[in-house]
Amino acid sequence: MILVVTIFFAQSMSVKAEQDAVAITSPSAILIEASTGKVIYEKNAEEVRSPASITKIMTLLLIFEALENGKISLEDEVVTSAYAKSMGGSQVFLEEGEVQTVDTLIKCIAVASGNDASVCMAEHIEGSEEAFVDKMNEKAQQLGMQQTHFSDCCGLTNSDDHHTSAKDVAIMSRELITKYPQVFSYTQIWMENITHVTRQGSKEFTLSSTNKLLKQYEWTTGLKTGSTQKAKYCLSATAEKNGISLIAVIMGASDFKIRFAEAKTLLEYGYRVSSLFQEKKEKFTGEVPLLGGLEDSITYQAKEDFSYLDTTGADFSQVEITYELPEKIEAPVTAGDEIGKVVFWMNQKELGRVALIALEDAKRAGFSDYLKIIFLELLC
Repeated sequence: MILVVTIFFAQSMSVKAEQDAVAITSPSAILIEASTGKVIYEKNAEEVRSPASITKIMTLLLIFEALENGKISLEDEVVTSAYAKSMGGSQVFLEEGEVQTVDTLIKCIAVASGNDASVCMAEHIEGSEEAFVDKMNEKAQQLGMQQTHFSDCCGLTNSDDHHTSAKDVAIMSRELITKYPQVFSYTQIWMENITHVTRQGSKEFTLSSTNKLLKQYEWTTGLKTGSTQKAKYCLSATAEKNGISLIAVIMGASDFKIRFAEAKTLLEYGYRVSSLFQEKKEKFTGEVPLLGGLEDSITYQAKEDFSYLDTTGADFSQVEITYELPEKIEAPVTAGDEIGKVVFWMNQKELGRVALIALEDAKRAGFSDYLKIIFLELLC
């Protein structure tokens, strides 16, 4: 036992020493693994700060939700309002009355951080930016973003009422990339042309990515930059390497180069210390005897994939799996009902558990059902 404790203590000290050696000068930062949400590094992660254009992560999240729900489609044509055109800061210079598709406007937001494009989409989805911002705040509450309140959809404001934290940015970034990984087809664009068609004719406009990490770190997949005089330089950077997806958030950097350099430092640190144990939900499929039903058994499966992130050098060959299942289950059962758990262990420590759910409905057999069964058996 003493040996085990000593080894664990030595590993913990080694990880802490390596984390302490990570030199981050920006006032707030956090590094998390996306599938588990586990925090690998943090510095003043709950400190309230102005987010600038990383606000648009929430805007993109609501856009993709609207696409998923069928409220809008990528082919929808969106008309630029005078208000949307009036946006300053980073923009793609949409003209009043100009028509662009939702697909193009997503590119304008994700690649070039267009404030005008963000307002266009807010108005298209909810009718006004104000109504859209209400939805942004509702979503922030649902996600448990405790330090966040939005007052616009693009982060252009200098209002003290518009704020978040590095932790909350990581939360909304994780929600976006895990639920809608198709966002990467936009955030990985380095440069692409769009066409402005107005009364003055048509002309090409080049969207150029604000995320220079795309050229500086080969594993980069996104996500969003932001900068104002108040917020200074911010970045939520995502990367994928060896099946591990990381999110590094830098807020309040004093220089635009620093935010990229320090995000890269965090990502490199994360990949250096992290290993991920994953099992697909399909692996945990089976049957349990059914009482009082039309069938003899019911099929179950794990509700979701299982992921566990380790930063101590653990040996995943030692992982053990146990089931918490009743010997029999009584009808009726509805598809999606939880009927048990699959539990993951390593060195007698529980790593986590996933619900086992019924894959089909199982009605309770009635008197007429039993008569039918008896009749069929007599025929045989």
